[in-house]
Amino acid sequence: MQGQRVTTKAIAFLATRDANASRRFYEEVLGLRLVDDNDFALVFDAFGTMLRIQKTPDVVTAPYTAFGLEVDDIAASVAALREKGVPPKRYDGMGQDTQGIWTAPSGAKIAWFADPDGHVVSLSQFEAR
Repeated sequence: MQGQRVTTKAIAFLATRDANASRRFYEEVLGLRLVDDNDFALVFDAFGTMLRIQKTPDVVTAPYTAFGLEVDDIAASVAALREKGVPPKRYDGMGQDTQGIWTAPSGAKIAWFADPDGHVVSLSQFEAR
């Protein structure tokens, strides 16, 4: 592939030990469109990016963001997730506001949540570009 331009799309990967809970979270809570649910994975259209959530008996989660979505109104998005029973994660020393939203030095606003397997999912609202 060296020296060649490759035109392709990105694919994001996660894993789940409870496919039913993950399907509910990503489809009903986050609003992603389910493309396939087979013996190996849940496949979602994450607003133009394929998200494959592999079905496995063992899941290892990272302590940092594994998947994120950009939103237009982070306060409304955080409130909507709270209403669906998904509270934001809080991190010591981050200076998050009462809604759990952190404002980065760049002005970006970020909130973190956990999916059913403990993967950290972020919502980000960026300053006008």
